[in-house]
Amino acid sequence: MVEFLSLCKIKDNILKVTFLGTGTSQGIPVIGCQCEVCKSEDSRNNRLRSSVLIEVNDLLLVIDSGPDFRQQMLRADVRRLDGILFTHEHKDHIAGLDDVRAFNWVNKKHAEVYAEERVINAIKREFGYAFEENPYPGVPRINLNIIDQEPFYINSTKVIPIRGKHLNLPVLGFRIEDFTYITDFNYISEQELLKVKGSKVLVVNGLRKESHISHFTLTEALDVISKAVPQKAYITHISHQLGLYEAEDKLLPANVNLAYDSLVLNI
Repeated sequence: MVEFLSLCKIKDNILKVTFLGTGTSQGIPVIGCQCEVCKSEDSRNNRLRSSVLIEVNDLLLVIDSGPDFRQQMLRADVRRLDGILFTHEHKDHIAGLDDVRAFNWVNKKHAEVYAEERVINAIKREFGYAFEENPYPGVPRINLNIIDQEPFYINSTKVIPIRGKHLNLPVLGFRIEDFTYITDFNYISEQELLKVKGSKVLVVNGLRKESHISHFTLTEALDVISKAVPQKAYITHISHQLGLYEAEDKLLPANVNLAYDSLVLNI
């Protein structure tokens, strides 16, 4: 059973997930847009770039650190960070990495990053100043951990990468215990889908209703959910083109909801 709380303290053997952001690469509201979603006063229609915070086995892990990372950490009152998992190297997923400097200072240790070698190389290019032989004082201090499609452990916590495609770009989703997070997919093979089955909670991107070249539509996301058969599912990486939260959420199957920023789950 999944318990839904706006604020809660993690209990023993409870996996807690906080949606730090649930929007697409532009966020919502979109700059200059006057549509009803972007002008909505319902906070559930106001979306930062997609990311989640996972608290499990005394670990605090974040999946992706986009341009809103600093704001997300402050809003969720995150005071310690044990690792960042990266799905891929696009700017809306890595651009906020510089702000791990604060955790370096507060936690007195390097930030641990877990990503594929291609993504690691992109991070080195984007944040080259952090990896110079004699870096400028105060740059982010980062340990780069290369992963692939094989399961790996962070302390005692098992992380299962899930391969998908974002147009032609190979990207990763992640399963941690009974929680699976998939974003920026427009294709997942039946073999990889097997890794998702049995999840209590599945989060999957559903950009909009109309076809898109590199993201699941809402219908395609619902198809993945129906095949994976989780107890509960949430749609994330949502565009303003999908529609208003209150109206669209009511149209979804009973075990599916649109995610929204600051939603917290205890699993």
